[in-house]
Amino acid sequence: MIIGVPKEIKNNEFRVGMTPGGAAEFVAHGHSVLVEKAAGEGSSFPDSEYLRAGAELVGTSDEIFARADMIVKVKEPQPVEIARLRPGQILYTYLHLAPDLAQTQGLIGSGAVCIAYETVELPNHSLPLLAPMSEVAGRMAAQVGAAYLQKPNGGRGVLMGGVPGVLPANVVVLGAGVVGINAAYIACGMGAQVTVLDVNLDRLRYIDELWGNRMRTVYSNRHNVEDAVYAADLVIGAVLLPGAKTPFLVTRDMLPNMKKGSVVVDVSVDQGGCIETTHATTHADPIFFVDGVLHYGVANMPGAVPNTSTLALTNATLRYGLAIANKGWKAAVKDDAALAKGVNVLGGKVVYKEVADAHGIEYIPLDSMLA
Repeated sequence: MIIGVPKEIKNNEFRVGMTPGGAAEFVAHGHSVLVEKAAGEGSSFPDSEYLRAGAELVGTSDEIFARADMIVKVKEPQPVEIARLRPGQILYTYLHLAPDLAQTQGLIGSGAVCIAYETVELPNHSLPLLAPMSEVAGRMAAQVGAAYLQKPNGGRGVLMGGVPGVLPANVVVLGAGVVGINAAYIACGMGAQVTVLDVNLDRLRYIDELWGNRMRTVYSNRHNVEDAVYAADLVIGAVLLPGAKTPFLVTRDMLPNMKKGSVVVDVSVDQGGCIETTHATTHADPIFFVDGVLHYGVANMPGAVPNTSTLALTNATLRYGLAIANKGWKAAVKDDAALAKGVNVLGGKVVYKEVADAHGIEYIPLDSMLA
């Protein structure tokens, strides 16, 4: 199979779909790897490393899409990239389709086989290809929040860890999944007072077992969310419903009661956000204010630390990518129920129910398409 790795073109996206080490693994299994020139430079992987791995350097993204059987990316395809897809071509990347009707319609029109990293799901309901970027984004969320709490950056001028005689920042984390636990871990390490809310009592018990009274856990309902965010200096949105649009836990009417200069970092923004007033922003223009509350909604946070992120992502995606290349996508998804859940759009049909429901599009079960 011919594997194509184009340069990412989303605003300030420095990651690349595959490390040189990943390319070497595909080559070792008898596949060809095409890498767009300079695609890895943003992640500190020069072209020379891809050449040593046995990849072929290609001058343009157009050629990558024209020649490759499978496109391996990081972020969702931009409109110009969707236009380059062809029927039967495999797209293997993050998609986040539930809040993005235009992209969903574009992929339906392409006829491509669209496999989303974020919906590959193991029997224990963990998301192995989303987890590494969730870890990065969660840890970054606390760092970013700490920076924006500084007065010159627009925040209320609170130091995360406080000092002797002065209380630390009050950090509220909405969601105790991978993002939430990593955000809480870093915030706690910075000395903040951390409260984590979730509806899953098992996850709250897990946090309690890890940190005891160093971190507070609270069951998530509207009353408790209100109490928490009204007292917060920093709110980190870390809610996820796999493949579906995120529900709003912090609503528009709550904002006037929040502290002026408090900070919201909504990591859920790429699935629609769990703060109603959040919208996706970019690394070039990351923040905005609503009712005096600073909102940070960068939808590709891990792109700011691309070397770490690309290494972590390839570690997770490589085994599934090799299965697709070695067996062909049909055999690979038939052999692996987790990978099968990654197929979102196939041959012009939406085969992932949560995406179909989000847009009111007809849902066609994957099994019927395979048959």
